Amino acid sequence: MKKVRVAILGSGNIGTDLLIKVLRSPDLECAAFIGRNLASPGVEKARNLGVTVSADSIGYLEEHPDCCDLVFDATSASDHRAHAPVLRKLGMIAIDLTPAQVGVMCVPAVNVRDCLEQRNVNMVTCGGQASIPLAHAIAETQPSIDYLEVVSSIASRSAGPATRANLDEYIHTTELGLKAFGRCARSKAILNLNPAQPCIDMQTTIFAKVAEPRLDRLVAFLPGIVAKIQAYVPGYEVIVGPVLESGRIVVMVRVKGLGDYLPSYAGNLDIINCAAIAAAEEYARHGSRAGARG
Repeated sequence: MKKVRVAILGSGNIGTDLLIKVLRSPDLECAAFIGRNLASPGVEKARNLGVTVSADSIGYLEEHPDCCDLVFDATSASDHRAHAPVLRKLGMIAIDLTPAQVGVMCVPAVNVRDCLEQRNVNMVTCGGQASIPLAHAIAETQPSIDYLEVVSSIASRSAGPATRANLDEYIHTTELGLKAFGRCARSKAILNLNPAQPCIDMQTTIFAKVAEPRLDRLVAFLPGIVAKIQAYVPGYEVIVGPVLESGRIVVMVRVKGLGDYLPSYAGNLDIINCAAIAAAEEYARHGSRAGARG
């Protein structure tokens, strides 16, 4: 099978980690790594790996419209809102790793096949990728959910400038994802940037308030959804629960990274990047039913 040519927009922590994962993929080929500064660490690493680089941002794709079929946008929410119409005009599939809310939300363990209909998919957030499969599992096994709350903690060193600039968008997008996949009316998302040394692993806890908790159903259902996540995020594991606490269902997960760019504590990079790779590989193997250029 011919590899799908992809470009990466954004040369920060997320984009650079994503680059290494793309180069390892049997289904993807990196045609361009694009930032805004040729002297940035990410661009320098890509150049050393033999990848075509540019500092012309979206302008590079406008000048080279045949360079790729799919673009990973690892910039910022505001940037992706500007990029999305350009990528659509160029006929390129967009996989958005920002909390821009332009495309349909994609969580591979839950709905990746449905997303093949779309030309722009949104990978929600790192906390969303960690918690939404749990919210889905709870929704599938409980009569009704009144409220979902998710608390994620990540190492400060793993949060780059774009992540910090998008904290409001992160919260709002994660909450929308919880409502949609958890089928509940109310949700809350919290993100803690922990400065502890040594750096902590990513941890995410979901709290669910349900009228009549059926823990036995969730215990039986959860291993299947966790296995689906671990197929593309090997460092994902449940470390607490599911348990009942003060009438709430509680599940806590930890995500260890592969250490491709930042050390293994940066599970927040791994979970959203591995999810994006899983979505791109699904496009590569099965094709976009919407058509990459149509």
